[in-house]
Amino acid sequence: MTSAISLNALTKRYGDVAALTDLTLDVAAGSIFGFLGPNGAGKTTALMILAGLSRATSGSATIGGIPVSVEGSHRGQVGYLAQEPRFYGWMSGRETLEYVASFYAVESTKRELNELLDLVGLADAGDRATKTYSGGMRQRLGIAQALTGGPSVLLLDEPAAALDPLGRHDVLEIMRRLRGDKTIFYSTHILDDVERVSDHVAILDKGRLVVSAPTSELLAATTGSIRVALIGATESTAAALAAIPGVTGVSPGGRQRDEWSFDLTVLDGRTADVQRSVMRFAVDAGLIVASNRQEAPGLEEAFLRIVDKERAA
Repeated sequence: MTSAISLNALTKRYGDVAALTDLTLDVAAGSIFGFLGPNGAGKTTALMILAGLSRATSGSATIGGIPVSVEGSHRGQVGYLAQEPRFYGWMSGRETLEYVASFYAVESTKRELNELLDLVGLADAGDRATKTYSGGMRQRLGIAQALTGGPSVLLLDEPAAALDPLGRHDVLEIMRRLRGDKTIFYSTHILDDVERVSDHVAILDKGRLVVSAPTSELLAATTGSIRVALIGATESTAAALAAIPGVTGVSPGGRQRDEWSFDLTVLDGRTADVQRSVMRFAVDAGLIVASNRQEAPGLEEAFLRIVDKERAA
């Protein structure tokens, strides 16, 4: 794996408060890396250090093999989007990109800036004043300004946090298009977004790394869930279902006429066995199985389980 970003024991303290403690991570080149955690976990602090906007108390980091520092040349490799991007309202989107481009040693051509506006879906609004832009449009312009100058790494702080579903979809679609061409390291607390676009997930809590793993691996490690609907069952059937090996919990899902539904929580790797056991139980009890389907585990379940386990330790 070629690392675009490497963090080694990165620590940041504000007096007696530790915002980050010994954060060690490697972000693969060309990947979309979700940096997940509750508010106050230290996500923004880490991004600001990587962007060269804040100094680490101790530890080190590199981007593209170049050491990260406030004065460092690594910043030429980085495009940064703050959590709430702000622009001069009287400037158009195109003028904003021209202004940002003027800070780079290599001049961006008009064609390149037009391509950026097209990439983020603002080609038709490029000459409008940014004060007329919606929240989603401003966020997309923020991604375009982060891409100005041709960075290899994008650091995005909560890129879709304040957007409606359509705006979030647009931002995630832009990120998908950039996969492989750019390395995207972004913070968020929107679990569904991470599950949809991220190749790898790191979970941070109280400034400490809790877990770092491929998204698919993290999801595979979660407990399974089965929704069972039985005709002829009663509420007391839940106790019999709970006794099936591999079942760790049963919640009655409700009743429709003579059909009862139950939600079964299942140990990792036991879903198929439990489904077969449910069928045998129904036959022995004289019940009719209306449905017996596996519910896909989500990242929210994994996140809550991991963080709760860490805090209980």
